[in-house]
Amino acid sequence: MNILAIGDVVGSIGCRFLRSHLPTLKKLKAIDLVIVNGENSADGNGLTPVSVQYLFDSGADVVTSGNHSFRRRESYDLYDSCETLLRPANFPPSAPGKGFCVVDMGRIQVGVLNLMGVVYMESMESPFDCADRILAKGVPKITVVDFHAEATGEKRSFAWYLDGRVSAVFGTHTHVQTADECVLPKGTGYISDLGMTGPIDSVLGVKPELTIQKMRTKMPVRFAIAEGACRIDGAIFSVDESTGKTISVERLEIR
Repeated sequence: MNILAIGDVVGSIGCRFLRSHLPTLKKLKAIDLVIVNGENSADGNGLTPVSVQYLFDSGADVVTSGNHSFRRRESYDLYDSCETLLRPANFPPSAPGKGFCVVDMGRIQVGVLNLMGVVYMESMESPFDCADRILAKGVPKITVVDFHAEATGEKRSFAWYLDGRVSAVFGTHTHVQTADECVLPKGTGYISDLGMTGPIDSVLGVKPELTIQKMRTKMPVRFAIAEGACRIDGAIFSVDESTGKTISVERLEIR
């Protein structure tokens, strides 16, 4: 089984670029399941019902999110009604939605877990403890994790903690693709960060002059999404259906 994980989609420009390439990519790489991090898919941060539906219509099977999950109030009801739109499972129980889903593909089921790190991020339930609790309830043989976190040390520690217990752990959030894709000793595929789907000439998808202004002046700046040529960052995890172990990880960058 080939599972494609796509890095944070930024704004409508990233959504459009994904739609223009994803159908061909799925055919070319024989993709069985597509997971897209969509927490920045709406212009101006967060996600909306419109941006989420656009991702599903473009070929996503599951949409994950992160620290911007609830930036847009109009999305709250969608988290409760859409089984395959996830927010990090270690949000407080009172938050809308859930952080784990099972995709029934007929011949096999695939679990998708969304969690958020706590290093340099908001104070949340420990992702280690949250993962333990969810896995203890029983999950499909093939289960993958979108770990939305800032620190590579936390991401790698978390992946090693889950090695052999899940099929793959892929990091999101930093919008910068890492070159450390690998299969850990007990069969869990890993990459620290998938990267970003959005404008190339940008700082994390934002117009560079605006981020520079923010860094230099320390004053509030209204960020705007950059324009121009885009890229898709992601990774393909080839998983053995009989064991749930990852066989290989292929890092992708499409321009």
